[in-house]
Amino acid sequence: MADRREKRVLPRGIARRAALEAREPADLCKVLAATPKAKAQWGDLTPLARRDFVSWIESAKQPETRTRRVRSIPSRLASGKRRPCCYAVVPMSLYTALAALPKAKEQWSSLSPDERRNFADWVTAGKDSATRAARVEKSCIALLKGKRRP
Repeated sequence: MADRREKRVLPRGIARRAALEAREPADLCKVLAATPKAKAQWGDLTPLARRDFVSWIESAKQPETRTRRVRSIPSRLASGKRRPCCYAVVPMSLYTALAALPKAKEQWSSLSPDERRNFADWVTAGKDSATRAARVEKSCIALLKGKRRP
């Protein structure tokens, strides 16, 4: 029976790592490939820290901002940064909505960091402000119902 567990755990871990790595944008992969030290430091980051960097890169509205952020990754890693500076993981609109709904905020507090990021990423993935506002409302409703993901 122990053999079965080992076989199940290994593929799931590999699959999860592959899914996280597959999410890395091509422009980031090029920058990391060009600087081996940064690539090694990137590999030392936790999956959540890498996810925060990727979300920070993808949240740029202007192509120039995105390019600047991608190019800054090696120097940030070299200076010891393990997260993007001043990057709000929770959108302010979601944070404000949760503050107005104590039961939703209580459920939010019980979520794991992964679950919180799933909500935040889903909200910020909306292409326009109306979509994001609707997703904030749906997130609050889901939390009020005790759901742990959007």
